[in-house]
Amino acid sequence: MGFSGAVLDVDGTVVRGNDPIPGAPAGYRRLGEAGIETLFVSNNPTKGPAAYIDRLGAAGYDVDVDSVFTAGTVTTRYLREHHADDELLCIGESGLLDQFADAGLSTTDDVDAADALVASIDRGFDYDDLCTAMWTLERDVPFIGTDPDVVIPAPERDVPGSGAVINAVAGVAEREPDVVLGKPSDTAIEMVRERLPYPPEECLVVGDRLNTDVALGERAGMTTALVRTGVTDEDRLAAADVTPDYVLDDLGDIDRVLG
Repeated sequence: MGFSGAVLDVDGTVVRGNDPIPGAPAGYRRLGEAGIETLFVSNNPTKGPAAYIDRLGAAGYDVDVDSVFTAGTVTTRYLREHHADDELLCIGESGLLDQFADAGLSTTDDVDAADALVASIDRGFDYDDLCTAMWTLERDVPFIGTDPDVVIPAPERDVPGSGAVINAVAGVAEREPDVVLGKPSDTAIEMVRERLPYPPEECLVVGDRLNTDVALGERAGMTTALVRTGVTDEDRLAAADVTPDYVLDDLGDIDRVLG
């Protein structure tokens, strides 16, 4: 059976920074030539889908707002479904807060007024933020993470991601998050299935990360392909709890999957 839909990761799979990864544009065109509908899913919580139109377009990928969603999208959806009327204290960047505001979600800086804590990547994260998070969670409110990515690809070298902040908060609060969103969460899988309404066996997931991209595909019953252009090296691959169906040098090798 052929493929009808494909989920593509963004950073480390099709771009690094704003530049296309060698081979990836050709692989993306090959998916289109095969009649496969593609959906870009990023675990970057700081940007909504609209921010990816120009970025991916400039890198050579023809996308529209309906063919992209992010960990920010997933987190916003979860919060609207489970915490729509709550005051949210967010350890995160302005791009995430803007998405919450656009969705009608309410945020607060008051640890005593917060109904839930949301933790995410924050390049300004400091000791005061750690105190704020700890004091908020002492009140036993829900602890929500936007995505599990501890390390993320960047133009020069890899940098800490949301998972690093979430783990720091979890350590000082001595409790794990109640939910971590983005890939491979249930909410992300639900959104993928809505955008790609095909049987799981007709869907492919391609990404550079085992515990998010490959795990999402495995949990959803889809074929998985790991590309070597991002954060996963041979040691991580050998020690992984999840095993991709295919390992590709880059997205340009997609014919090995498509046959």
